Amino acid sequence: MRNKNVLKIIDNVESYLCQALLAFFVCLLFLQIMLRLVFELFHNLSGLIPIFEYYPLPASISWGEELSRFAFVWFVFLGATYAARLAAHNRVVFQFKIFPEVVGNGFMLLSDLIWIGFNCVMVYFSVSVIQEGFEFKEYSPTLNWVMAYVFFIFPIAFTLMSIRIIQVNIMKYILKIEIEDVDKIDTGVMDEKSFENGEKT
Repeated sequence: MRNKNVLKIIDNVESYLCQALLAFFVCLLFLQIMLRLVFELFHNLSGLIPIFEYYPLPASISWGEELSRFAFVWFVFLGATYAARLAAHNRVVFQFKIFPEVVGNGFMLLSDLIWIGFNCVMVYFSVSVIQEGFEFKEYSPTLNWVMAYVFFIFPIAFTLMSIRIIQVNIMKYILKIEIEDVDKIDTGVMDEKSFENGEKT
Protein backbone atom coordinates (compact mmCIF):
# COMPACT_ATOMS: atom_id res chain seq x y z
CA MET A 1 0.00 0.00 0.00
CA ARG A 2 2.82 2.36 0.92
CA ASN A 3 4.62 1.58 -2.34
CA LYS A 4 1.46 2.40 -4.30
CA ASN A 5 1.21 5.78 -2.57
CA VAL A 6 4.87 6.53 -3.33
CA LEU A 7 4.39 5.56 -6.98
CA LYS A 8 1.28 7.71 -7.18
CA ILE A 9 3.20 10.72 -5.84
CA ILE A 10 6.05 10.13 -8.30
CA ASP A 11 3.60 9.68 -11.15
CA ASN A 12 1.92 13.00 -10.33
CA VAL A 13 4.93 14.99 -9.07
CA GLU A 14 4.61 17.59 -11.84
CA SER A 15 0.93 18.05 -10.98
CA TYR A 16 1.71 18.73 -7.32
CA LEU A 17 4.51 21.14 -8.21
CA CYS A 18 2.27 22.95 -10.68
CA GLN A 19 -0.48 23.30 -8.08
CA ALA A 20 2.01 24.73 -5.56
CA LEU A 21 3.50 27.15 -8.10
CA LEU A 22 0.07 28.26 -9.32
CA ALA A 23 -1.14 28.94 -5.77
CA PHE A 24 2.12 30.75 -4.98
CA PHE A 25 2.18 33.18 -7.88
CA VAL A 26 -1.57 33.84 -7.78
CA CYS A 27 -1.33 34.73 -4.07
CA LEU A 28 1.72 36.89 -4.74
CA LEU A 29 -0.01 38.78 -7.54
CA PHE A 30 -3.13 39.17 -5.37
CA LEU A 31 -0.96 40.65 -2.62
CA GLN A 32 0.57 43.06 -5.14
CA ILE A 33 -2.88 44.22 -6.27
CA MET A 34 -4.10 44.63 -2.67
CA LEU A 35 -1.02 46.68 -1.75
CA ARG A 36 -1.62 48.99 -4.68
CA LEU A 37 -5.27 49.46 -3.72
CA VAL A 38 -4.38 50.11 -0.08
CA PHE A 39 -1.53 52.47 -1.09
CA GLU A 40 -3.90 54.43 -3.33
CA LEU A 41 -6.46 54.65 -0.51
CA PHE A 42 -3.88 55.90 2.01
CA HIS A 43 -2.46 58.29 -0.56
CA ASN A 44 -5.93 59.80 -1.06
CA LEU A 45 -6.46 59.98 2.71
CA SER A 46 -3.09 61.68 3.28
CA GLY A 47 -4.65 64.99 2.27
CA LEU A 48 -7.22 64.59 5.06
CA ILE A 49 -5.11 62.79 7.67
CA PRO A 50 -1.61 64.35 7.89
CA ILE A 51 -0.04 61.38 9.71
CA PHE A 52 -0.18 59.31 6.51
CA GLU A 53 2.22 61.78 4.88
CA TYR A 54 4.94 60.87 7.41
CA TYR A 55 4.43 57.08 7.25
CA PRO A 56 3.99 56.21 3.56
CA LEU A 57 3.17 52.61 2.67
CA PRO A 58 4.95 50.74 -0.12
CA ALA A 59 2.95 50.75 -3.36
CA SER A 60 4.00 47.14 -4.02
CA ILE A 61 6.65 44.57 -3.24
CA SER A 62 9.56 45.43 -5.52
CA TRP A 63 10.54 41.80 -6.10
CA GLY A 64 7.01 40.39 -6.21
CA GLU A 65 6.32 40.66 -9.93
CA GLU A 66 9.71 39.26 -10.85
CA LEU A 67 9.36 36.25 -8.54
CA SER A 68 5.81 35.57 -9.77
CA ARG A 69 7.09 35.71 -13.36
CA PHE A 70 9.79 33.12 -12.59
CA ALA A 71 7.21 30.93 -10.84
CA PHE A 72 4.92 31.21 -13.86
CA VAL A 73 7.71 30.12 -16.25
CA TRP A 74 8.45 27.06 -14.09
CA PHE A 75 4.69 26.37 -13.87
CA VAL A 76 4.32 26.42 -17.68
CA PHE A 77 7.21 24.04 -18.37
CA LEU A 78 6.30 21.62 -15.59
CA GLY A 79 2.72 21.75 -16.87
CA ALA A 80 4.00 20.73 -20.31
CA THR A 81 5.69 17.67 -18.79
CA TYR A 82 2.49 16.72 -16.95
CA ALA A 83 0.54 17.12 -20.19
CA ALA A 84 2.98 14.67 -21.78
CA ARG A 85 2.21 12.23 -18.96
CA LEU A 86 -1.52 12.57 -19.69
CA ALA A 87 -0.89 12.32 -23.46
CA ALA A 88 -2.72 15.65 -23.64
CA HIS A 89 -0.48 17.55 -26.07
CA ASN A 90 -2.33 18.61 -29.21
CA ARG A 91 -1.89 16.24 -32.14
CA VAL A 92 -3.41 15.90 -35.59
CA VAL A 93 -4.25 12.19 -35.83
CA PHE A 94 -7.34 12.02 -38.06
CA GLN A 95 -5.20 11.15 -41.12
CA PHE A 96 -4.10 7.90 -39.43
CA LYS A 97 -7.69 6.61 -39.38
CA ILE A 98 -7.55 5.77 -43.09
CA PHE A 99 -4.69 3.35 -42.39
CA PRO A 100 -4.72 0.09 -40.41
CA GLU A 101 -4.21 0.51 -36.66
CA VAL A 102 -0.66 -0.89 -36.84
CA VAL A 103 0.35 1.78 -39.37
CA GLY A 104 -1.22 4.55 -37.27
CA ASN A 105 0.57 3.34 -34.15
CA GLY A 106 3.84 3.16 -36.09
CA PHE A 107 3.52 6.79 -37.19
CA MET A 108 2.64 7.81 -33.62
CA LEU A 109 5.78 6.08 -32.34
CA LEU A 110 7.83 7.78 -35.04
CA SER A 111 6.45 11.20 -34.10
CA ASP A 112 7.24 10.48 -30.43
CA LEU A 113 10.82 9.53 -31.35
CA ILE A 114 11.18 12.83 -33.23
CA TRP A 115 9.73 14.61 -30.21
CA ILE A 116 12.24 12.91 -27.88
CA GLY A 117 15.04 13.85 -30.31
CA PHE A 118 13.91 17.49 -30.18
CA ASN A 119 13.86 17.31 -26.36
CA CYS A 120 17.42 15.96 -26.31
CA VAL A 121 18.58 18.84 -28.52
CA MET A 122 16.86 21.32 -26.18
CA VAL A 123 18.51 19.71 -23.13
CA TYR A 124 21.94 19.89 -24.77
CA PHE A 125 21.66 23.56 -25.73
CA SER A 126 19.98 24.62 -22.49
CA VAL A 127 22.82 23.02 -20.48
CA SER A 128 25.27 24.99 -22.66
CA VAL A 129 23.36 28.21 -21.95
CA ILE A 130 23.38 27.47 -18.20
CA GLN A 131 27.13 26.82 -18.25
CA GLU A 132 27.69 30.14 -20.01
CA GLY A 133 25.33 31.75 -17.51
CA PHE A 134 27.58 30.69 -14.64
CA GLU A 135 30.72 31.73 -16.51
CA PHE A 136 29.32 35.13 -17.53
CA LYS A 137 26.83 35.87 -14.77
CA GLU A 138 23.63 37.72 -15.56
CA TYR A 139 21.57 38.91 -12.60
CA SER A 140 17.83 39.52 -12.35
CA PRO A 141 16.98 43.23 -11.83
CA THR A 142 15.26 43.17 -8.42
CA LEU A 143 16.01 39.82 -6.77
CA ASN A 144 19.63 39.91 -7.96
CA TRP A 145 19.52 36.17 -8.67
CA VAL A 146 21.90 34.54 -11.11
CA MET A 147 19.63 33.84 -14.09
CA ALA A 148 21.35 30.52 -14.77
CA TYR A 149 19.48 29.08 -11.76
CA VAL A 150 16.15 30.14 -13.29
CA PHE A 151 17.15 28.51 -16.61
CA PHE A 152 17.53 25.13 -14.89
CA ILE A 153 13.85 24.53 -15.67
CA PHE A 154 14.71 23.93 -19.34
CA PRO A 155 16.86 20.78 -18.99
CA ILE A 156 14.65 19.56 -16.13
CA ALA A 157 11.41 19.99 -18.10
CA PHE A 158 12.63 18.53 -21.39
CA THR A 159 14.24 15.56 -19.63
CA LEU A 160 11.07 14.85 -17.66
CA MET A 161 9.01 15.26 -20.84
CA SER A 162 11.10 12.62 -22.62
CA ILE A 163 10.69 10.25 -19.67
CA ARG A 164 6.92 10.80 -19.68
CA ILE A 165 6.68 10.17 -23.44
CA ILE A 166 8.51 6.85 -23.00
CA GLN A 167 6.29 6.01 -20.01
CA VAL A 168 3.08 6.68 -21.97
CA ASN A 169 4.25 4.54 -24.91
CA ILE A 170 5.14 1.65 -22.57
CA MET A 171 1.70 1.93 -20.97
CA LYS A 172 -0.09 2.00 -24.33
CA TYR A 173 1.81 -0.56 -26.38
CA ILE A 174 3.42 -2.93 -23.86
CA LEU A 175 1.22 -2.88 -20.75
CA LYS A 176 -1.92 -2.27 -22.87
CA ILE A 177 -3.20 0.39 -20.46
CA GLU A 178 -5.74 2.70 -22.06
CA ILE A 179 -4.79 6.37 -21.63
CA GLU A 180 -7.92 8.35 -20.80
CA ASP A 181 -8.71 11.35 -22.96
CA VAL A 182 -8.46 14.40 -20.68
CA ASP A 183 -10.77 16.37 -22.97
CA LYS A 184 -13.67 14.01 -22.34
CA ILE A 185 -15.96 15.25 -19.58
CA ASP A 186 -18.58 12.98 -18.06
CA THR A 187 -21.72 15.10 -18.26
CA GLY A 188 -24.07 12.17 -17.72
CA VAL A 189 -26.46 10.68 -20.27
CA MET A 190 -30.19 11.40 -20.14
CA ASP A 191 -32.80 9.58 -22.14
CA GLU A 192 -36.06 11.24 -23.26
CA LYS A 193 -38.15 9.75 -20.46
CA SER A 194 -35.82 10.78 -17.65
CA PHE A 195 -35.48 14.22 -19.26
CA GLU A 196 -39.24 14.67 -19.18
CA ASN A 197 -39.35 13.56 -15.54
CA GLY A 198 -36.43 15.83 -14.66
CA GLU A 199 -34.32 12.90 -13.50
CA LYS A 200 -30.80 11.82 -14.43
CA THR A 201 -30.19 8.19 -15.33
